[in-house]
Amino acid sequence: MSLPVACVPETPSVLPVELLRRFDVPGPRYTSYPTADRFVETFGAGDYAQALHLRRDADAAGEPLSLYVHIPFCESLCYYCACNKVVTKHRERGRQYLDYLAREVALQVAQLGPGAPVGQLHLGGGTPTFLDDEELGELVALLRRAFAFVPGGEQSIEIDPRTVDAKRLAALAALGFNRLSFGVQDFDPAVQEAVHRIQPAAQVFALMDAARALGFRSINVDLIYGLPRQNDASFERTLAQIRELRPDRIALYAYAHLPERFKPQRRIAADELPDAPTRVRMLGRAIAALSEAGYVYIGMDHFALPDDPLAVAKREGRLHRDFQGYSTQPDGDLVALGVSAIGRVGATYSQNTKTLEDYYALLDQGRLPVVKGLALSDDDVLRRDVIMALMCRGRVDFDAVEAAHGIAFADYFAPERAALVPMAEQGLVRLSPRAIEVTEAGWFLVRAVAMVFDRYCAATRTRFSRVV
Repeated sequence: MSLPVACVPETPSVLPVELLRRFDVPGPRYTSYPTADRFVETFGAGDYAQALHLRRDADAAGEPLSLYVHIPFCESLCYYCACNKVVTKHRERGRQYLDYLAREVALQVAQLGPGAPVGQLHLGGGTPTFLDDEELGELVALLRRAFAFVPGGEQSIEIDPRTVDAKRLAALAALGFNRLSFGVQDFDPAVQEAVHRIQPAAQVFALMDAARALGFRSINVDLIYGLPRQNDASFERTLAQIRELRPDRIALYAYAHLPERFKPQRRIAADELPDAPTRVRMLGRAIAALSEAGYVYIGMDHFALPDDPLAVAKREGRLHRDFQGYSTQPDGDLVALGVSAIGRVGATYSQNTKTLEDYYALLDQGRLPVVKGLALSDDDVLRRDVIMALMCRGRVDFDAVEAAHGIAFADYFAPERAALVPMAEQGLVRLSPRAIEVTEAGWFLVRAVAMVFDRYCAATRTRFSRVV
């Protein structure tokens, strides 16, 4: 579905704190729709194999796909983390995991066909740099034998600054990685102690200098607000250091304290968490500080410098969203490898088993490790298009939706349009007879706008992080 470029200002003004507070409720991040909590075990490896077959046989099979590889291992536990991970100091486990990844790649290629073009590769975790340089080289070589990497494509990897130095960054560059994401979270020593992640700011600054000298095309830094022992003053200091560091991109996430779901978070003292008004103030200050520093608000807590490819894609209406977040790559299929990895092929989502024991056992049996997923209904695909248009372009044109899906928008979404009226009165959206447009203020709360079109959200809202 092709939609026009949204008329969203690149440097929005600060949102009123009262407006932020009003929408401080749980909600999905919409890296997919329907969201992963809707996946079912009745969708299995056979359904996924059929989706791969359909892609292989389709006329559009030549379109580049994306690859995601999950490396679950970490040397130490970060208390805030909600990722699927295995904390270990036994390096030999990385070697075993590589052997099983090779088996999974072979099974995927057997269904998909050899030499499928790849335009984007992302290594996430866990800590991908748990693997040493030789092992990472073997992994990249494995993928390059199985797939055809498009020249000039994006190859990104998540970095724990505590696990690399300038020499390791040079090795990553030699392997073809051209984009890095540094996990910083917060520079304040007291906050780092509270979440069990000590990394001096000087270490991150030195790595940033080394990465720039090596020519990495885009460097992202992850930050989290709402962590234990954070307060207005400490977070202001972190923001000042981030402005000095000046990464190409910044991902600013709200910490979601869900100790009943994520065991490591039980080590965080709840009474050390900032209260809701403080958290809202920190977000408001971050928006202001980063905008004043020249960053473009991309959407969903992401900022980028004006010349970064992500900011350019937003200006030109080419922004997309997948399981890794915002992307410059065309909306398409994502083949996911490794324990717990989530992929998308055609009108299906799939997820591998979440435990290493089961992952190894299924591959030992010669079976794809997919244990759940979802085949999207026509309504799911329609709502996905609408939600992604809001999330990526800030605008939904009824004519485009009607042409793509054969519906009368005003009739099909009459309840949703009625639910948007209060948001229009609050200045978050503009409603016209043939379009919905997210306003300057609404762009910062676009998750709340998208939730209006989510038919499942009300039943599962408490499972998500907060919108603010």
